[in-house]
Amino acid sequence: MPQIRFEDVSVRYDGTAHHVLDRITLELSEHRIGIIGANGSGKSTLARLVNGLGEPTSGRVLVDGADVARHGRDIRRRVGFVFSDAENQIVMPQVRDDVAFSLRRLRLPKAERTARVDAALERFGLTELAEASPHTLSGGQKQLLALASVLVIEPDLIIADEPTTLLDLRNRLRIAHEFAGLPQQLIVVTHDLELLADFDRVLCLDGGRVIADGAPDEVCGHYRRLMAEQPL
Repeated sequence: MPQIRFEDVSVRYDGTAHHVLDRITLELSEHRIGIIGANGSGKSTLARLVNGLGEPTSGRVLVDGADVARHGRDIRRRVGFVFSDAENQIVMPQVRDDVAFSLRRLRLPKAERTARVDAALERFGLTELAEASPHTLSGGQKQLLALASVLVIEPDLIIADEPTTLLDLRNRLRIAHEFAGLPQQLIVVTHDLELLADFDRVLCLDGGRVIADGAPDEVCGHYRRLMAEQPL
């Protein structure tokens, strides 16, 4: 598994003293890691720092010893990112082309590109939709397309930011099933606490700081108690 390290990392809004993240020091090496917290707690910001979708105001984020701020391009080749709204990842007019687009930077032989795309479409039940417009797919199919477009590059690490937010139960279970079988390191930002039940580690953020870190039942229980104490 990749070794991810946050060294005294803070993120502030420009021109303000408000910290989105406040002096975070962490080491992440487990297979499957969940990140939970209320809206505005800093959890998505934390995840996005790993592949350079954001930059710390101070401190460093390292992946296998490489500083993301200095080696972002190389690290992004190893990290796949799944957004909560799959529409944000659609870039091509056909489903097949959208999956193939992810491979553009790998410079693979045409036969290998075709084989990878075919395998990804088959895996996620999208073969019959290969020539369709991605925008005509259901919400669940779009999220499966987003995951296919990430996995086709065979990354070492997958980050998913609220991947089940817009899904019905059937597609939520499908995503959970896919996540359970991934050999890659997986970091999931979510409000879906049940999704994290069998994860190796869960972090809970509040006010830009990690307030709980450990086994899913322990940390999710802490978060539920915290939310129950908040005024309605």
